[in-house]
Amino acid sequence: MSDTNTRRVISVIVMNESSVLARVTSMFAARGYNIESLTVAPIPNSDKSHITIETQGNARVMEQITKQLHKLIPVYKVIEHEEMVEKEMVLVKFPIAENLSDIASLASAYNGGIVNVGKEMVVAQVADEPRRVKHFIEAAERYNPCEIVRGGVVAIER
Repeated sequence: MSDTNTRRVISVIVMNESSVLARVTSMFAARGYNIESLTVAPIPNSDKSHITIETQGNARVMEQITKQLHKLIPVYKVIEHEEMVEKEMVLVKFPIAENLSDIASLASAYNGGIVNVGKEMVVAQVADEPRRVKHFIEAAERYNPCEIVRGGVVAIER
């Protein structure tokens, strides 16, 4: 088993009821594991929800996390993704004084575009792989963003 802490993505299928998310996050906190990103959404036409957790850890830590998650009563399934399709979304607010066509071109290069234009600002949205979202944010710095809001990772097995 590897001792290297690497980025890991876990999906947890749980009962869609109050306090389940608190129980899952409390399990991470109690053991000192950090959650890098967290997304939760109900699974259509069911009484379950899909939680996607991005964390860091070596193989031993991931095995412990998986075992502890399985012990929680409302958990149906835990999947540590290896072959996955993953996406993350980011919204970035720019001053209206910046070049709108440059911002639109940049966002387009990262599977995004302009989603709102106001009197004082323009908002661009990108939905792409997490590392590409990071690169977009780095490239967008030259346009003096006022605000950046990242969503969490969503993932599905290939």
